[in-house]
Amino acid sequence: MKIGFSFWGFLGSGILDTPDGGRFWRRPIIDELISRGHELVLLQSNRDLHEARQVLPYRWDTGFPDIDLLLCEYRWPLPGRNTTPCGTPGHTCDLHRQQALLYHYTHNRTTATVLWDTDRQMAPDDLLRRMPNVVVCDTARRPAAGAAVLFNMVPDELIDEADPERLATLPRPLALAYVGNQYDRDEAFGEFFVPAAARFPHRVAGKWPRTEAWPQVNFTGRCPFGDVAGVYRTALSTMLLLPDRYATVGAITQRAGEAVTEGCLPLTPTTIACTDQVMPSVLHVADRHEVIERIEWLRSIAGAPEHAELIDTCLRYLKPMRVSHQVAALDRIITDLADARRSADEGSR
Repeated sequence: MKIGFSFWGFLGSGILDTPDGGRFWRRPIIDELISRGHELVLLQSNRDLHEARQVLPYRWDTGFPDIDLLLCEYRWPLPGRNTTPCGTPGHTCDLHRQQALLYHYTHNRTTATVLWDTDRQMAPDDLLRRMPNVVVCDTARRPAAGAAVLFNMVPDELIDEADPERLATLPRPLALAYVGNQYDRDEAFGEFFVPAAARFPHRVAGKWPRTEAWPQVNFTGRCPFGDVAGVYRTALSTMLLLPDRYATVGAITQRAGEAVTEGCLPLTPTTIACTDQVMPSVLHVADRHEVIERIEWLRSIAGAPEHAELIDTCLRYLKPMRVSHQVAALDRIITDLADARRSADEGSR
């Protein structure tokens, strides 16, 4: 099947000034779809070439090529950024391009369309959800009504190559680290991360423009995507910090996979839905006091067999998020949707 894939981000390491977490799993998804016999054409701007000066072996097309299915990482309005007129300072054309693609393929040609709402920004009453040629995929363990489940993914090779015994013996000077941006995380950050940061060596890497309330926290700014693994490799634990729109439905970001595959253990607030499916109960924390208690315990077992066993357990919790597992689910969605569209077309003749 020829799949047109629309995403706004990078396949390689990209540039420093970008929040694009999809770099962790996007290229492995494309490679897995190709290995399953699909042909991929990438329909947004080639940012890897134009911004990062990286040449990659894929096909981009900013026109409207013939495709069998449209796959979109769903984009939403960001006032002052992608809602402004084309060509104005600071404008990004991701939303305009997506609108053009949906108009051309989904509405006019009734092309089979999969919308992956990775940021959970699609309105519950969006008319696209009711179109017969559209499937909306949700990253949540409790997905929106009518949506299919497609988790944020972890590349298989990172899980397979992770050696718990080796990872447990690495020096970890930081007790706690967080890599990610501030977006809608202030409440969880203040409750679960900040009190521990006042007691233990730590680091927060990412874009945090409003930090005045937390002078005790070591904010180090954005780090290149290629350095993310190294941050986790120096830290004993991290904290799964989620906006409410993720936490209330158990939508886990790629941060869990990034951390665990480097041996960094994710403390998991019980305010996140479906915590029993996310990480083992020994890493669940109900409040700031339990965070401190768990970190002290982790420091006491660091480097011991119990530490390696816990890393191994966390790696097993990542199994449902494997690229191969989730792309197999995506392949079934694609096949069923395409078959339904062909049947509908034949029935209308």
